[in-house]
Amino acid sequence: MPQTDRLKTDCSKCAALCCVVLAFDKGKDFAFDKNPGEPCRNLSGHSCSIHHNLTQEGFPGCVAYDCLGSGNRVVQEVFEGQTWQKDPRLMPVMMEAFSAMREVHKRIDLLRAADVLALEPRDDQKRRDFLDFLEQHRWSGPELNEFEFGLALEIDLFFHGISK
Repeated sequence: MPQTDRLKTDCSKCAALCCVVLAFDKGKDFAFDKNPGEPCRNLSGHSCSIHHNLTQEGFPGCVAYDCLGSGNRVVQEVFEGQTWQKDPRLMPVMMEAFSAMREVHKRIDLLRAADVLALEPRDDQKRRDFLDFLEQHRWSGPELNEFEFGLALEIDLFFHGISK
């Protein structure tokens, strides 16, 4: 059975986390301002009511955005299918988990891209070990909260070390 691509976004398995968590400013990419944690006024359930017409309605920023699968992974893996829509008390912790999972997925993306680099064998093995862990690990909320101050920093230092 093939491994699921962790960076594949599947909005049908999410709870519109990007439409709530992220902020945007009125301008060429967005037709109005939205604060972080505020559901987008175009959100209906967990779907965008203007999704088929985003660019024409003034939201090319939404068309361009890709959470790299962070939303679906948070809802399905961390919260086992539970959503803030069914239990509004989950909103703060889901927001934190989504933000942290975006950082996990950014590191996965970087580690995959580094595959084309001519790394020393031990550095390439370390890159693969980091990548395997990030893709295979089943994350909990507390682990995601600790990610940026632990493993993310370790990965960032690894990249800094190989760039010298």
